[in-house]
Amino acid sequence: MKFVDEATIQVQAGDGGSGCVSFRREKYIPKGGPDGGDGGDGGSVWLVADEGINTLSDFRVTRTFKAQRGEDGKGQNRTGASGDDLEVPVPVGTLVHDAETGELIGDLVEHGQRLIVAHGGWHGLGNTRYKSSVNQAPRQFTRGTPGERRKLELELKLLADVGLLGLPNAGKSTLIRALSNARPRVADYPFTTLHPNLGVVSLGPLRSFVMADIPGLIEGAAEGAGLGIRFLKHLQRTGLLLHVVDVQPPEGDPVSHVRTVVTELEKFSEELGDRERWLVLNKMDTLAPDERPEMERLMVDELGWQGPVFSISAESREGTQSLAQAIMNRLEEKREAQMEAERQAGADLSEQGASGEEGA
Repeated sequence: MKFVDEATIQVQAGDGGSGCVSFRREKYIPKGGPDGGDGGDGGSVWLVADEGINTLSDFRVTRTFKAQRGEDGKGQNRTGASGDDLEVPVPVGTLVHDAETGELIGDLVEHGQRLIVAHGGWHGLGNTRYKSSVNQAPRQFTRGTPGERRKLELELKLLADVGLLGLPNAGKSTLIRALSNARPRVADYPFTTLHPNLGVVSLGPLRSFVMADIPGLIEGAAEGAGLGIRFLKHLQRTGLLLHVVDVQPPEGDPVSHVRTVVTELEKFSEELGDRERWLVLNKMDTLAPDERPEMERLMVDELGWQGPVFSISAESREGTQSLAQAIMNRLEEKREAQMEAERQAGADLSEQGASGEEGA
């Protein structure tokens, strides 16, 4: 079964136009000679990253994309027009593979980034090109070459600052609704979320971040159980993970639920298992006020949790704004640290260059 964050498409570049066989014929010029023009080049197919698109769902409807063919050459040495290129918008964060070979063709990670995926065919030559001292009336010409045709696999790894993870019905969809403009389906049954949702959390001018609601994981997800391994891939591009857990699950206990998800993360990717992760205890409003500190202490002690812990109710929005502010502050710290590291790297390169010049 294919989900909306993966798609298979066919792309077909335009064929090149063929050259023309023609001879100049005018009333008082009996030997006008050849005047067949060249054909035009075929259009190419490009994928263009567009930040206004969040899923690959449109490619479930339209699967074939063809660029324009080059026109054939004409008499009077007229060259055929080249075919127009075709630009296909895709979400930022799309990986492009050749479906036949599995080769990675490109990774579109910035808005406006362009990737050529099928080259247009070359133009054919008209008979004018073949005129020589020994061939005054050539009838040779060449046909345009076919445009490239490819079958592509598109895979969207969401570009988000924060990723929500947890077992089904932990309250991730409710949390992203509480904090952002995203409106995922919310219901009391597993796998309400069948594809990742993106939401923008805004805390004021120039203070916002993107949050991704990742579909619920279950035991065995790293081997493809439940919604499978494909959704674990989306977490690879999130800078911070929020591990959302229901403090009163209908089955099992919250500690075992956390351990199940951690196991799947580590089995899928050691790097992902080491990613910065915060514990978010959700549905705390289902506990009496005097029971809440004890639940938080129990979770921390049983798990040996070293990172931040937040107690919230996504349904009533209790504690959600404090969580959002803490996330924003942490992301700003990380961005500043990254900028400082880049500045330091630039300074080191400048010093190395200066040292090299002095040595010379």
